[in-house]
Amino acid sequence: MAKINLRPWREELRVERQKQFIAVLVGVLIIAVGIVFLWQGNMSSEIEYQESRNNYLQTSMKALDKKIKEIEGLKKQKKELLARMKVIQNLQGTRPVIVRVFDELVRTLPDGLYYSKLNKEGEQLSFVGLAESNNRIAGLMRNFEASEWFGEPNLTAVKAVARGEPASEFTMTVAQQTPEDKKEKNK
Repeated sequence: MAKINLRPWREELRVERQKQFIAVLVGVLIIAVGIVFLWQGNMSSEIEYQESRNNYLQTSMKALDKKIKEIEGLKKQKKELLARMKVIQNLQGTRPVIVRVFDELVRTLPDGLYYSKLNKEGEQLSFVGLAESNNRIAGLMRNFEASEWFGEPNLTAVKAVARGEPASEFTMTVAQQTPEDKKEKNK
């Protein structure tokens, strides 16, 4: 005869499978929670490492900014020193020129004429003086034109002065130049 199993084996099998499923589900859940915990720990350590690198970069950038400001200050100081050196060199280079200009003023001055006022602005000399006659003033202008150190004489005013003797007061401007300047203009 056939054997008939009247036990509810299918239901037991279902219950058994359900227990296995729950056990596997709990195991997977535990593993997932462990992985999430490890991942979160790893990410927090990576974030801390990156923040420490960012802090290092920021402090380095601040230090470099200070150095850049120092360098800019040094460049400005260098420019000022170079400008001072240039002024000093120009003064030292033109020191003998003023002596030569005064010497040339005396050489160009004809007899019977003298300067009462002398003014220099840039390369322009202005004179106020007295002359015995207008011919003396014309001679002074010719002397200036012939001089290597002066050029472009310009007579501004001539006034007769009554002081017992006939005399004329004159106002004149002349351009000061060095002989090198004159050679460069001729080129």
